[in-house]
Amino acid sequence: MGGRAGILFRQSRGDPPAQLPPMKVLVVGAGGREHALAWKIKQSPLVSEVLCTPGNAGIVDVARVEKVAADDGPGLVALCQKEQPGLVVIGPEDPLCAGVADLLRAKGFKVFGPGKDGARLEGSKAFSKELLEKYRIPTAASRSFDRSGAAKGYLDGCTTWPQVIKADGLAAGKGVYIVDDPRQGKSVIDALMEEGRHGKAGARVLIEEFMEGEEASVFLVTDGSTLCILEPVQDHKRVGDGDVGPNTGGMGVFSPVPELGKRVHKQIESHVLLPTVHALRREGLEFRGVLFVGLMITESGPRVVEYNVRFGDPECEALMRRMKSDLVPLLLATAEGRLEEVDPPTWDPRPVVGVIAAAEGYPDAPRKGDPITGLEEANAIEGVVVFHSGTRRVKSPAGELSVLSNGGRVLCITAVGDTLDDARERAYRAFDTIQFDGKFCRRDIGRRREARHGRQ
Repeated sequence: MGGRAGILFRQSRGDPPAQLPPMKVLVVGAGGREHALAWKIKQSPLVSEVLCTPGNAGIVDVARVEKVAADDGPGLVALCQKEQPGLVVIGPEDPLCAGVADLLRAKGFKVFGPGKDGARLEGSKAFSKELLEKYRIPTAASRSFDRSGAAKGYLDGCTTWPQVIKADGLAAGKGVYIVDDPRQGKSVIDALMEEGRHGKAGARVLIEEFMEGEEASVFLVTDGSTLCILEPVQDHKRVGDGDVGPNTGGMGVFSPVPELGKRVHKQIESHVLLPTVHALRREGLEFRGVLFVGLMITESGPRVVEYNVRFGDPECEALMRRMKSDLVPLLLATAEGRLEEVDPPTWDPRPVVGVIAAAEGYPDAPRKGDPITGLEEANAIEGVVVFHSGTRRVKSPAGELSVLSNGGRVLCITAVGDTLDDARERAYRAFDTIQFDGKFCRRDIGRRREARHGRQ
C-alpha cells in the first residue's frame, strides 16, 4: 500500500467475504457515540460478544459492561488480556490523546483509533493549524498565544469582527468563543488563561478569523494509506434554537445534508480530505481510525474549522442509524492496515434526525440523578432508537431497576423517516414521550435555514 496515500475505495469486485471466526469486540467509552457503536457492532455476524467499558445504562442492553475507566491504560490492558477481544474500538478523544491505543497495540491487540501522535490533530488546535497551513489546506487565518497580554494586544489590533477564540487543548466541545469586540475578547482570554475555565486546555489559545457559511461534518476512515469517506452529517452546536447561546458538545444532528451537492463533495475530497491523508503520511503520523473534519462551506469553498480524531457525538448516532452494511469489517480492516481490501459501506437513503435530551443547567452545571421514564414507549415508535449518553442504572431495595440522568447530554433520540420532516416529527414525538425533571432540547434540529453559521 506504500505510495497509495489518498486512494479511495475500489468498487466491489464481487470477491467472497473472508470467513472469520466470531470474535469479541471491546468498545471503550460511556456516551451516546459508544452506545451507537456497540448497537451496530452487535448486529455483525462476525461478533460473538460485545463488551463495553465503562458503559452506561443503555449500553447494558447491547453489551456486557465492565467498569474500567476509558483512560485507564493499565486497566484496559488487563481487561484485554483477560477477555482477548479480536478488536478494540476506542470512542472518546481523551484516551486517544493519552496514548491508550499505542499501549494496547504494543501488547498485540488490534485497535481502531489513532496513536498519541496522530491524536494531536485534536489534542492541540495549534498543532492542527500548523499542519493545515503547512500543506495549504483551506482554513481560517489564525494566531496562537501562550501569554494573555500578547493575546489581548492582538485583539486590540484586529480590524474585522467577530473573531473566534479557541482553547488549544481538549475542552469537550465547549472551548470555542465567538467575540464581537476587544472588550468581550479580553474577558474570554481572562477566563481561559487566567481563571483556568477549561484547565490546562486554555493555557494556550488560538485567535482566528470568523468564517461564515453552512457547517458540515465529514468523516473519513483511514489506515494512513487508503481512505473511505462516510456520509456527511450536520451538527447543531449552540445550546439554543436559532444557534444562540454557548457552544455545547452538540444538541442534535441530521443526515444526509442536501446542500452538499456533488460539486462541493468533490471540492471537499480534493482540497481537504486527500491532502489531509497525504499530510499524515508525510509527517510520519500513523493513523488507523476515523478522522472527523469540521467544515464551513463558505462562498470561496470548503474550509476546515477543526479536526477530531474520533467519531463525533451525536454525529455517530446518525451515521450508525443510516449505515446498512456491516460496520465490523471496516473497523477491523482499518486496525489491520488493509483498508483497501474491503468494500465501501452502503447507506440507507432515508433521512435521520437526532435530538439531544439535555439536563437542566447544561452546558455549565447540569443537574444529575433524576429518574427517567418513557424510554420503552419512545423506542416503540416506528423508526426511533434512543441512545443513552449520560445515564446510570440503580437498584431499589426491592430489587427494581431504574434509570437516572448522569450527565449534561442525557439521551440522543434518533429517528429515521421517509422525509426529513417525517424523521423530525418522530424524533420530537419520542422526546415528548420521555420524561425527567429539567429536560430540554432544541426544537429546530433539521431545519437547515436555522442551522446556518453554527460551527466556528
